[in-house]
Amino acid sequence: MKKYAQRYVLATAIAASLSVSLFSTAALAENPVIAFSKQWTYSHAANPATPGQMSEIPAFDRKTNTLWVAGVVGVDVLDAATGALIEHIDISSYGSINSVAIHNGLAAFAIESPTRTNPGMVVFYDTKTRTLAEGINPIEVGALPDMLTFTHDGSKLLIANEATPITYGARIGITVPYVFAQPAGDPAGSVSIIDMATRDVVTVGLNGVPVSGDNVRINTGMNFEPEYITVNEDGTQAYVTLQEANAMAVLDLATNQFTGVIGLGAKDFSLPGNQIDPLDNSSVAFLSVAAKGLYMPDAIAAYQWRDDTYLVMANEGDFREDDADRSAASVFGAVAPLARLRVSNTDSSPGNLYAAGARSFSIRNASGDLVYDSGDILDKKAAALGIYDDGRSRDKGVEPEGVALLDIAGRTYAFISLERTTKSAIAIFDITNPNEASFIDMIVTEGDIAPEGMAAYHYRGNFYLAIANENTKTTTLYNLERKR
Repeated sequence: MKKYAQRYVLATAIAASLSVSLFSTAALAENPVIAFSKQWTYSHAANPATPGQMSEIPAFDRKTNTLWVAGVVGVDVLDAATGALIEHIDISSYGSINSVAIHNGLAAFAIESPTRTNPGMVVFYDTKTRTLAEGINPIEVGALPDMLTFTHDGSKLLIANEATPITYGARIGITVPYVFAQPAGDPAGSVSIIDMATRDVVTVGLNGVPVSGDNVRINTGMNFEPEYITVNEDGTQAYVTLQEANAMAVLDLATNQFTGVIGLGAKDFSLPGNQIDPLDNSSVAFLSVAAKGLYMPDAIAAYQWRDDTYLVMANEGDFREDDADRSAASVFGAVAPLARLRVSNTDSSPGNLYAAGARSFSIRNASGDLVYDSGDILDKKAAALGIYDDGRSRDKGVEPEGVALLDIAGRTYAFISLERTTKSAIAIFDITNPNEASFIDMIVTEGDIAPEGMAAYHYRGNFYLAIANENTKTTTLYNLERKR
């Protein structure tokens, strides 16, 4: 076992006071399903030549065996074999970088304008020369491009333009659930689609798109804000999370038009297997409570099983930046242990509480129907490992944020990053059959905190997981191996 990695598996003992499963390192040693070993950690903050560089989103380039790590002021290009810095690419003259994606030696940067409600841009770099790529470059896209991804064949680049307003809408009236006005100057959220053969771009919005499903948040004082995009295997459909709206949008890539917005419903925290700790009181206790959680996913990833598309979502939850759409549940008459639970005041009313986030990850089919949810596994595993941050209990628990998928030896594994644990934690699930998903293990890294983005990849017969940790400004690489 590497010095900075801890590995655990489920044992039969139950901690009655916490109602959580315990882990046995001995059991893991006997029959590990996924073995992992830390290869290296790079500290972006330790380089005095690149002040302000963060570690947020990594992308792997197979042509050069490098990791490109986006972090606000620029991109650090790291040698994937050693973790050494090869070059820092400063993009601050364009704005702030939010994401990076790579296909066939071409790196695409998503850059928001210094005035974030203005159009952003995509800048292309050649990964071999690490210079601006030839052709039309840069390309203007929608406001605040937050994430981008290539289709599998590289023919298109899709950009999620979150278009977060500077000033949100004010509340209308005093009745509950609260309603907020649509603010002036809020740019419409959109997805930009770049044809990589011509570098032509089309930007499509969500106004007038049919809405279905349950618990779509539409009175929050802001537009739909695309957060994350994934593409199905044959490149015909893209699926876009609308996190604050608790919804998913479906984008037809043949017509470059949205075909629907699907509400994702709510999770009942009173049901067995869905317990939460609603109290930030230094005493972790998981309870079945009379409240629901809006899924509100951040990252999303698609995979295929038996010719059908399934979508893996990290149900982080999110409120407005000014937090005006959240309140303590006591505002709606709740008493202990729910009085301090933070809930959506655009959805909640006395006796009907809705928190942000489901404290889980989910698998849904392409129509948005729920196939699997991890229930209370993530919070309870973190508590069993001693890395649960009780100070976040009233908010969103461990806050599942990132998703990365990897096929190893004929099985599909999901890696779920937990943003709010006291040490960097990545949960591993076998999701080969979405109806029978199962927890495998958890990667815990000493010295790293707040994993944001991940890149899972295989290279020359080996499998790897790169983890970008926002709080510690570190990037860590693990080698992965399936064993029986």
